[in-house]
Parts: sequence; C-alpha cells; structure tokens
Amino acid sequence: MMFELNKINSIANTYIAELRDVDIQRDPARFRRNLERLGEFFAFEISKTLKYVDRETQTPLGFANTKSLLYTPVLGTILRAGLPLHTGMLNVFDLSDSVFVSAYRKVHSSGAFTIQIENISTPDLNDRILIMSDPMLATGLSMVMCCKELLARFKVKELHIVGLIASAEGIRHIQANLPSAKLWVGAIDEEMTSKSYIVPGLGDAGDLAFGKKL
Repeated sequence: MMFELNKINSIANTYIAELRDVDIQRDPARFRRNLERLGEFFAFEISKTLKYVDRETQTPLGFANTKSLLYTPVLGTILRAGLPLHTGMLNVFDLSDSVFVSAYRKVHSSGAFTIQIENISTPDLNDRILIMSDPMLATGLSMVMCCKELLARFKVKELHIVGLIASAEGIRHIQANLPSAKLWVGAIDEEMTSKSYIVPGLGDAGDLAFGKKL
C-alpha cells in the first residue's frame, strides 16, 4: 500500500512546492515550518487508517458518544533532518512515544558509501504500531537498515514509513526489503545523481533546516 500526498489537491502541495523552491529555501525557519506542517498532514492521513473504539464522554451538560484511538502509534525518525517532520506528526499524535535513530552515510575513497547506525533510542515496540519518517527517501538504504534493526529487536504490530520526497529507486528498495510496510510519500522523483541525491528533489534537507554540516 502506498499513499502519495501530491496526487490529492490540497494546500499540502503548496508546502511541498515551497520546500523545493530555491529562493524560499533561504529562510530556514520557513523550511522547518513547512516540514512540520507536512508532518501534520501525514499524521492526519495515517490516522484515518487506524482503529478506534466507541466511548461515552461526559460534558458539562451530559454525555456524548465519541470515538478514541485504540492504539497510540510510536513515532520514529532519523536524525537530524527528520526532526521537523517528526515534530509535526507529534503535534497530531501528541501522546506518542518516540524513537530516534542516529545514522549517516559513510563515504569511502571510491566514492561509494555505506550506512552507519551510531545509536538507537527506543521504547518497547512489541505489539505496537510504528511510524518511521525521514524527509528524503533517496536510495532507501538508511530507512531499510533502521527499520530492520528495530524489527529484529521487537515484534512490531504494524509498520508505516513516511517520506516527503522519494526516488523511484528508493521506493522499489523499500518495497522489496520491507514488503509489509505501508508507504506514505509526498512526491516521487524519477532520477538521482551519481552521489544518490534525488533530482529534482530539494537539496539536503538537514542542511536547509539546521545549517551546513562539516
């Protein structure tokens, strides 16, 4: 199952356009805010697929029949670029626990790279719904490695993966290696550079949000 946000006409498409816009990108606060807004959109769309329970809620004037989320999902992200997107999702699923993964590309002298995971901070994920997010799903290697590490440790009830901009290759890699995951993407771009950056993409999301790293 895959959901593509840009195939639905909504204000979310404007936020995606602004994230891609090289002129608007000069304002890091706006860049972070747009990531956060889109996190809220994704969380709302995912919430439609979750299970709810009927309940009776007391108001000052009586009782109302209401519905409440049956299982609160756990929200995970890959540092550092994923933080604003994660914050937006946490604004919606405000009772959720969080997973934080520190991972990076280790570039070798040949120009090839491998994914290195330095640290994972996680609650107990057994029998819980996990939503992993990262603004850019380029090769898909980082997301697959992080998810497989968590799935090796825990028996996750349901896995959702959120990516703002994905490459077609990255989507194929995730689907091949995590076939049970439900994918939620903002837009899919067909090309990548020789260094595995998405084209047209939007550049380096972490640098645009938090400044260039060494």
